Amino acid sequence: MSQGSRPDRVADQLRQELAELIAREVHDPGIGFLTITYVKVTPDLQQARVYYTTIGDDKARTETGRALHRAIPFLRRQLGRRLRLKHVPALDFFYDESIERQDRIERIMLDIQAERAEHPHLNDLGAGNDDSNEPR
Repeated sequence: MSQGSRPDRVADQLRQELAELIAREVHDPGIGFLTITYVKVTPDLQQARVYYTTIGDDKARTETGRALHRAIPFLRRQLGRRLRLKHVPALDFFYDESIERQDRIERIMLDIQAERAEHPHLNDLGAGNDDSNEPR
């Protein structure tokens, strides 16, 4: 058994089971390609915040959220059969925007690199090599 707090262990188990259930047993056409990225369980094990990512535009993301909400009763029943818990946590699904933010930051950094490659004389401006500390 892995070390760590019980909520963390339950969260990891929920993530694994939910990923399998959604991929194999939830047959809602509104759920597209989906990845469960993270599950956060409250210390009393009563609620679980499930973070996911999906491929598609805002419309597809909204439809996936609705489909997941419709699937909550089924998922809780299945989790109750699979996990050894007195009470299955209430599930709340949230779109994980951290991947999008990470991609945006990476695009900005690549743009900066491309701009520096096009204009090498600008590289010295941000490096502090302007000798402004020397007396005039």
